[in-house]
Amino acid sequence: MREVILRTDKLLASMGYGSRKEVKKLLKKSAFTVNGETVKDGKFHVNPENDLLEIFGERVDYKEFIYLMMNKPAGYVSATEDKVEKTVVELLETKHQLYEPFPVGRLDKDTTGLLLLTNDGKLAHQLTSPKKKVDKTYLVYLDIPASEEDILALERGVTLEDGYETKPAKIHIITEGDLSKLNITIQEGKYHQVKRMFQTQGKRVVKLERKRMGSLHLDLELEKGHYRELTEKELIDLQQGYSQ
Repeated sequence: MREVILRTDKLLASMGYGSRKEVKKLLKKSAFTVNGETVKDGKFHVNPENDLLEIFGERVDYKEFIYLMMNKPAGYVSATEDKVEKTVVELLETKHQLYEPFPVGRLDKDTTGLLLLTNDGKLAHQLTSPKKKVDKTYLVYLDIPASEEDILALERGVTLEDGYETKPAKIHIITEGDLSKLNITIQEGKYHQVKRMFQTQGKRVVKLERKRMGSLHLDLELEKGHYRELTEKELIDLQQGYSQ
């Protein structure tokens, strides 16, 4: 395991104690101590995993990574920055933005639901790598009901307009007799894939919401545009499931 050595100003800023400028003012007040010794220089290097760090006598508990579950609303793009569109990162509080999290995978601008944001590149890669075969479940609303033949075709795999052959999908009918509202589970993540899959059957997706990604399920108590940190169990399940 690599040793974590950070500049004092970067550490405090990343943990929500303010901007670099605000942290500098904080240090001038002799508010920060390392192993009992006052540190006023923002360039001073600390080991947050071994050093005792305190601000105004209260311990600073450092964490390197942040893991956020968001119920993504429509109208936001899954990106850290965009010159035209609003991004999901803009929905985060400053104390979380300072960790510089990014979306794991992409949801279309008009697609809602489960979105994981983190600054843990290793876990993000594991969750999005095709080799890991991570299930992603979406709630699909169609303009017209699908037929039994449509369902069978999607479960076998379909050929998209660009020639790509999708892997077999899993379809779950939510309400008996109503094939306009379905759950579909896929392991791929091609551009607009779910919409394009239904287009091959002459159906248009009018609403799309992601409900699950691997072991992580959307918290139904999260309102659109809201988010929370993952619980310890949720994080452990993700790490154990895709760290091999």
